[in-house]
Amino acid sequence: MAVVNLSSTHSLLTNWISELRNVEVQTDRMRFRRNLERIGEVFAYEISRQLPWEAAEVATPMGTATAKVLKEQPVLATILRAGLPLHQGLLNYFDKADNAFISAYRKHHRDGTFEISLEYVSCPSLEGRVLIVSDPMLATGASLVKTLQFLKEEGHPSEIHVVAAIACTVGIETVLRNHPSVHIWCGDIDDELTAKGYIVPGLGDAGDLAFGVKVQM
Repeated sequence: MAVVNLSSTHSLLTNWISELRNVEVQTDRMRFRRNLERIGEVFAYEISRQLPWEAAEVATPMGTATAKVLKEQPVLATILRAGLPLHQGLLNYFDKADNAFISAYRKHHRDGTFEISLEYVSCPSLEGRVLIVSDPMLATGASLVKTLQFLKEEGHPSEIHVVAAIACTVGIETVLRNHPSVHIWCGDIDDELTAKGYIVPGLGDAGDLAFGVKVQM
């Protein structure tokens, strides 16, 4: 288990995180999606450094080179709809990966509470595979816990990495309490949640900012 906060040191990623949070930049949906995609690419690079590799002989125009290549391709999973841009960034780099898609969302009640509704999963076999699950906002952790439980029914991954642009300490603790072997990669970490389960200062609703405001169901 490990929790990595990529904002602990300055990089281009911290610039993109600041734009995700900025209410003036958020009005540009394409920019918002592109920043999530670029953050996903950074995550892919960082995670790739931790994955098993093997030596491969590569023919060049001038001879033969010995290269280090991934031993196996991961499975990339994301939670619809908000996770799509982050997922695309991961897929840009893990371009031969298999993919999984999960429909998990908050079903709100009149009293202000909510439950996680999980209605659709499309997934390859996960047995012995490296699984990378992306969700731009790790808030309460409830949707990720339920998603991981469901995915584990499709097989037993060799390792699981969770990727979030912004995470809350409460959500991180919830995920690790239920899935202690998971590795969590964060663009940044905030400490506060509202009564409705939104991260503070956070950035708002990532799905709405990327794709437009939805009707609450």
